[in-house]
Amino acid sequence: MNQSQPKSIVVGIDGSDAAINAAKWAVPEAVSRDVPLRLLYVTRSERPASPAAGLDLDMEYAETALRTAAAAVHAMGKPVKVETAIAHGSPENALIGESRGAAMICVGSVGIGHLAQIVLGSTAAALARKAHCPVAIIRPAHQLSGSFWIAVVVNDSPDNDAVLAEGFREARLRDAPILALGVWRWGVGEIPYSRLHRRLGRWVDRYPEVHVRPAAARAGAAEFLTRADEPVQLTVVGSAQAGEVARIVGPVGDSLLHRCPACSVLVVRS
Repeated sequence: MNQSQPKSIVVGIDGSDAAINAAKWAVPEAVSRDVPLRLLYVTRSERPASPAAGLDLDMEYAETALRTAAAAVHAMGKPVKVETAIAHGSPENALIGESRGAAMICVGSVGIGHLAQIVLGSTAAALARKAHCPVAIIRPAHQLSGSFWIAVVVNDSPDNDAVLAEGFREARLRDAPILALGVWRWGVGEIPYSRLHRRLGRWVDRYPEVHVRPAAARAGAAEFLTRADEPVQLTVVGSAQAGEVARIVGPVGDSLLHRCPACSVLVVRS
């Protein structure tokens, strides 16, 4: 991608409802940044079929999937420029390549069970570990009100300022409150709240319209969310927590999903 062009929000499209939902979720991201929404379908073939090969069913399916996703986005009536593209080869490699010039990569998830390494690991988990930009893994659609929280991991890691920046940005964009998850593990049954408040201070000052509630999460975000009473629509983590993505997105039927059927994850790169 030409670096002089504005970075786009890239959405992996595969013909599923989950992918269309991810595209819809990504629309405010593109509108708020004034960048294109790029819908990308990756075929399994290594290169396009030659014209002499006749009807290529894989390409036909890709074009249909992209048209359907683009129509769903346009139906939202938002001022967003939509681009569509078809790549060839491995979805993981293609999306990681796209991430070098993207503002964000978005993919859909329908939930992860015992087949986590197949359902998530082939694309979403690999992106969470290897992408060069933030990665959003989006759960099935629900009409979420502002009472659904955005959980943000707060710690002393070098990339945590980037996590807080994205978390507060998402809260303002989605008109949602923040659940600030302090993951320090000092002492038994306690969290250094004074330090947590200091970490949040400049972000609270910068985003006075965002309501913030601190919470102790010594065992990590995934463990906290399985027990939280607050309904969470999105959890924002750093690259160091990429290994927790599968637990946060969760298997179908998990107790977390009964309380929070649309708990998505945003993995931030500094």
